[in-house]
Amino acid sequence: MNTREALTTPAPPAVTDLHASLTDPALTAMTFLNEVAERHPGALSLAAGAPYEGFYDVEDVHRALRVFTDHLRDERGYDAARVRRTLLQYGRTKGIIHDLIARHLAVDEGIDVDPEAVVVTTGCQEALVLTLRALRRDERDVLLAVDPVYVGVTGAARLLDMPVRPVAGGARGIDLADLRRAAREARTAGLRPRACYLVPDFANPSGLRLPLADRRALLEVAEEEGLLLLEDNPYGLFPLGEERLPTLKALDTRQQVVYLGSLAKTVFPGVRIGFAVADQPVPDSAGPLILADLLARAKSMFTVNTSPVAQAVAGGHLLEHDCSLLRATERVRAVYRENLRRLLRRLAVHFPAPSPVTWNSPQGGFFVVVGVPFDVTGDLLERSARDHRVLWTPLDHFHAGPPAPRALRLSASSLPPRRIDEAVDRFAGFVRAHTPAGP
Repeated sequence: MNTREALTTPAPPAVTDLHASLTDPALTAMTFLNEVAERHPGALSLAAGAPYEGFYDVEDVHRALRVFTDHLRDERGYDAARVRRTLLQYGRTKGIIHDLIARHLAVDEGIDVDPEAVVVTTGCQEALVLTLRALRRDERDVLLAVDPVYVGVTGAARLLDMPVRPVAGGARGIDLADLRRAAREARTAGLRPRACYLVPDFANPSGLRLPLADRRALLEVAEEEGLLLLEDNPYGLFPLGEERLPTLKALDTRQQVVYLGSLAKTVFPGVRIGFAVADQPVPDSAGPLILADLLARAKSMFTVNTSPVAQAVAGGHLLEHDCSLLRATERVRAVYRENLRRLLRRLAVHFPAPSPVTWNSPQGGFFVVVGVPFDVTGDLLERSARDHRVLWTPLDHFHAGPPAPRALRLSASSLPPRRIDEAVDRFAGFVRAHTPAGP
């Protein structure tokens, strides 16, 4: 290389020259678990929040695609050329199954929404990112989030330079007094609390569900404090018993709730379909708009559109079950109930009271939080996978506030029921090996 080339060849950027979020631990949390699992393929996973795949069949993809194609032709009246264009060309930014998602929400959740308020996204994560992008106007804007919070929320917010301020979850899913405190402290500091993110049904990672009275009270507090609520609902179809509570969006009469949904747990993750319901009016001199219109504008510069082929598979699945995901998930819901019951029973067998090991007892969903008498670290997870052949999830990255160093999350979703007992047995062996001896 001559001197001139040396002077004009740009040096590779240092990490410190790139966006600060790229070195944030929150952005490595999910890949870290995958890497540990890959290094220890014989380990049973109580870590993954992935859905149970025992009922998956590739033929279901082909059948759903045929069902949706027939729907386009027979119910929408498309000719062959338009069917082909709808499936294989760039598509409508808001999506091509927005009307079917609106029907699902009406059937399963009692949410009556105009299909034009639905934006179909590439996974729920895109719905979250688009919503935060719209809400984050400048450096004064902050997001409130019930703590502990799904790591994908804090990671997305940091990519967008939107600080996250924690709100205590308490024993019932959200501490309303602490929500008021967090909103008012932010304003006192010259900040704008734009919204509060939460999972009212069987939250990740806490497993908590908000009682009905608390849901109604939360809507009142949000109105008084001028907050939007970002309701994420991936687990609401999976109660341990038969009782399901109305979503915040179903109770929302003042358009205070942006509803974030996903078909990952109810169709399958590979379809990568999520959605946002954003019916909030947005005054504009050019004419009436709703927030969904603006999310679609952002999406057009982000992912352009959500794969029409993936939407067609999801749409066919919805059509096969009259747009009821409650009906579509009947078999897998039985698995999740059995798995959660088995996990809780087996923990009680291994750690009868009084025990330094404690856990909560969620009323549904995938997750159980376990308190242990030693500090939980990533290195300890590696040793658990290597020496005890079991995986679990540290809770440190789930906290927007101070972490809980002696807690971890177990997931009951991905293993077949017959392997749950074995996985908990291995986990108990790991806990005993690291529990300090008594006096």
